[in-house]
Amino acid sequence: MIGIALAGLRLRWRSFVGTFLALAFGSALIAAMGQVLATTATAPDRAPQRYAAYPVVVAPHDTLTVPTWRGGESQPLAVSPGLPADVVAALPAGRVDRIIPAQFADGPPGAGAYSGIARPWALAPALQSGRPPAAADEVATSGAPVGARIRIVTGDGIRSYTVSGTVKEGLFFTDATAAQLRPQVDAVVVDGDGERVRAAVGDRARVLTGDDRARLDPGRTADARARNNANTIVGIALGFAAFVAIFVVASTFAFAVGQRRQEFALLRAGGALPGQVRRLVYWEALAVALVAAAIGALAGPALAPALLDLLRERGMAPGWVHTISPARWPMWTAFGTGVTVALLGAVTAAWRAGRVRPGEALRETVVESRTMPPARWVAGVLTLGTALVTMAMTAIDDPASATNRKSYMPVVMLLIVAAGLLAPALVAVVARRLGGAAPRGTGLLLAVRNVTASARRTAAVAAPVLVTVGLAASLLIASDLTDEAKNVLRARPAHADFLVLPDGHGLDRELVAGLRGVPGVDVTFSAETTVYTLEGDTALVRRDAAEADDVPAGGIKVAGDWGLRAGDTARLWLADGSEARLRVLEVLPPGSAVDAYLPASAGTLPSVAYVRLRPGTDPAAATAALRAAADGHRARAVTREAWLAAARQGQGSASRLGLLVVLGIVLAYTTLAMVNTLLMAAPDRAGERRSLGLLGASRRQVLAWTAVETLVTVALGVLLGVVVAVVAVAGLWTTLLGVAGAVTVSVPWATLGALTGGTALIAVTAALVGATDRATDRKPRRSRQEVLEK
Repeated sequence: MIGIALAGLRLRWRSFVGTFLALAFGSALIAAMGQVLATTATAPDRAPQRYAAYPVVVAPHDTLTVPTWRGGESQPLAVSPGLPADVVAALPAGRVDRIIPAQFADGPPGAGAYSGIARPWALAPALQSGRPPAAADEVATSGAPVGARIRIVTGDGIRSYTVSGTVKEGLFFTDATAAQLRPQVDAVVVDGDGERVRAAVGDRARVLTGDDRARLDPGRTADARARNNANTIVGIALGFAAFVAIFVVASTFAFAVGQRRQEFALLRAGGALPGQVRRLVYWEALAVALVAAAIGALAGPALAPALLDLLRERGMAPGWVHTISPARWPMWTAFGTGVTVALLGAVTAAWRAGRVRPGEALRETVVESRTMPPARWVAGVLTLGTALVTMAMTAIDDPASATNRKSYMPVVMLLIVAAGLLAPALVAVVARRLGGAAPRGTGLLLAVRNVTASARRTAAVAAPVLVTVGLAASLLIASDLTDEAKNVLRARPAHADFLVLPDGHGLDRELVAGLRGVPGVDVTFSAETTVYTLEGDTALVRRDAAEADDVPAGGIKVAGDWGLRAGDTARLWLADGSEARLRVLEVLPPGSAVDAYLPASAGTLPSVAYVRLRPGTDPAAATAALRAAADGHRARAVTREAWLAAARQGQGSASRLGLLVVLGIVLAYTTLAMVNTLLMAAPDRAGERRSLGLLGASRRQVLAWTAVETLVTVALGVLLGVVVAVVAVAGLWTTLLGVAGAVTVSVPWATLGALTGGTALIAVTAALVGATDRATDRKPRRSRQEVLEK
């Protein structure tokens, strides 16, 4: 059986070129992305930065742990609670560190590096010139000369300071001024043995040494996000690569089996059992897969550096990781995945091959007795039903999840699979409709009739077009739709004419007072925060929240999924881990921007000010007053429309980049499948082309007829892809209707038009190449009389 399979591959090598390339490309892609995943997952964390010069650092606990009946539940704290006073007192030889939000009112002076915070002089590096700050109005900094007078914005407002000394990098107050600006102690650095410090501190705080000190660096969260972004992109791309690879291999093998029915019938007539025929198809798939997957797996790691550079340049991978992991498991995983994909893709084809009857060997041609077998009908209908039920359940039970791209991608994939399974029947129905509208006596009518008569062959060519257009249209439109829904939700609490936004850590108290004093406006302030709730007395959940000055003390507004009603008491933990019990004032409507609104706390700086003009207020005068109030405070006053426009323009994320990567993968796969199918079909169509020639058609007319038929087939695939996109987008739009209202649907006509035109051009080129291949016309020619008699 193995020898027969290898002989069949040598004779029918054209039929397996596309499968070979698809498997090699997929294996290379999986190996490359696996190598990137191994690199980002196993690369060491960035070396300590903020406390690199200090051997031991004592810091507050950064985890909230709540006891439950099944043990403690923990979540990382969003805000440091500060070191307890008794811990600081237990370390008399330590130097106290305070992280103070501070910015230069007129921008950073000179070219000195600056991170937007200030610290006590006790943690300053060596002086480059001048002397340490001694008075309350003195600082040491970088980029400004000794004696310069500079203005600095802190949480209290704008103050003027004299530069007493210069350092290589940073901004430093006197220890007393730092304690006044931020009473909370963020860390204590100790020059000594870590074990002795642990003995003195006990379990009241964390004692960090070595690489653990990097956990206190300000970029720690961004580093973790970069790792997660890389994993997200790789995961999305790998999932779609496997999905499309199986789709391509399955359609290619199914088409090849349809071409070889007489060969399989001869084997059956010679005594081969159905199981032996099926094993023959599996051996062929395995032989192709072993070579293709091995080549792809070996070549893939060479693509990993370029892929990692692409992600790192866009902030979607850790910026400090440059060395590719030497791990070998991505190569073996790619090889095994390629072989598995080939065998899975050959399942349906092997099943069809085993059902070929011996009597079919006596037929000169194979006529499609029915468009689709019952099993394909059942699989297609069940897949379509699963997709529709999933959309309905999401719309009813959890509409807010539709704003996440990961939630609708599986639905789109199910719709694509359903359309691919039902493609032969859909193609036959649509082609018959087109045939009724085609002008009589034209090449278009002949092309449509031929497409209708060979629905399976047409579906094999139209399926890659369906995947290309349907997936691209669905994902691109749905992505824009969810982005617009997020913008609506973001803008919902902004019932204002203007917004005042900080350029740094928040709006200082002096600015807040100044904004309240602007005549003719009403101002409300809000600060982003985090709260934690215990669901079902078992799961500690982290929730996005906001502190608003229009929420009375002791009250809270909560989302509907909290399971509370107005008047109930909500038990929660604040961002610093302190427990609170607040009375529920209101249950927020679905799709609220945050899960809760809390009263404003005294120590929190607002992150936004919403300004509404009172009736009769001159907008121009109010604009001038707001900008004058914000001047020098590192804040800006913008209109609501300008803020929304900037939010839309700045949208971009790992999932968006992953979406583009997915579309690139899909386009490469489907192009291979389409070209391969057209070239595979070319030899079987040689008799039709010879018949047209004997009936009087010129070579140019035959090629024109081939191009027209190919365009009709592509048009059918585009039409089916549009139907899939309409169903997917309509379901998503309906789901978002209950969350964000009637969201505007934006269609990227230029992108989709270029994609469709490019697909059509590639298809026609491949069809014409196959039609002009002299190797397909080696059968003995019949006379014109023989053709007419037949």
